[in-house]
Amino acid sequence: MSAASTPTLFKDLAVLFKLRLGTFVVLSAVLGWFMGKESIGLIPFLELTVGGYLLTGASNGFNQILEKDADSKMERTAGRPLPTGRMSVRNAILWSTSAGILGLAALFNLGTRAGLLGLVAIGSYVLAYTPLKSRSGFSVLVGAIPGAIPPMLGYVAATGQFGIEPGTLFAVQFMWQFPHFWAIAWVLHDDYLKAGYRLLPFKEGRTAASARQILFYTMLCIPASLLPWALPGEAPMVGNIAFLVAIFSGFAFLVPAIRLWRGLEVKDARQLMFASFLYLPIVQLTYVLDKIP
Repeated sequence: MSAASTPTLFKDLAVLFKLRLGTFVVLSAVLGWFMGKESIGLIPFLELTVGGYLLTGASNGFNQILEKDADSKMERTAGRPLPTGRMSVRNAILWSTSAGILGLAALFNLGTRAGLLGLVAIGSYVLAYTPLKSRSGFSVLVGAIPGAIPPMLGYVAATGQFGIEPGTLFAVQFMWQFPHFWAIAWVLHDDYLKAGYRLLPFKEGRTAASARQILFYTMLCIPASLLPWALPGEAPMVGNIAFLVAIFSGFAFLVPAIRLWRGLEVKDARQLMFASFLYLPIVQLTYVLDKIP
């Protein structure tokens, strides 16, 4: 490999593995860990973060391998390494397989349950969500499952236990997936159509019915975000500060969803998309800061 080609390879791998998205995924896993434990050692931290990055990257790599032809038809994705031919399918498979194996090894080293959750995440994303994406909008529901696993995985990796506590963290991120993804689908609807994707709630596309469903699911994020506070028993996971922040953040998240419902404008969907990127880490970080031991 020449020195001149090295930066291009690194850049293409960053695109193939979607490293910026990986940061968001790993952050939610780390915050899930801190919901289960007060501290984290260097080795477990590296296993969780590097393993999470690698597994997320492998999932995205296999997704792009399977969607290479569709990606070539969309303006947003036509410049990716596989559609342009800068990277061969064979090399993409090798990189993705290697990343997946190393990522799973790191997570299994944290604990069997954490490793199994990682296996479920990559398996459901690659084998269920990706092929279903071109066939039905139901893929959004299927994709929300692996998308919601990271905080639960972080908690289970920290404690070694499943239970209602990590289940609530899963539920919060699971419900968030719908307005988040549908906002993206609204913004990119025309581009998605070029590849035959119809990913909004209704196949007719940018309609009042789709906007109404996006608003409804955005509203559902509020009660979902209160689950860690509302756990039964004497020791809820979080206190009243997290309760108030979740309420306030939820209503702030609703504002662009209401605007989208009223105006059906792409700019409002874009605002909802950006709001979704802020909403989830704010709520999850508040959980950690207001955690009740």
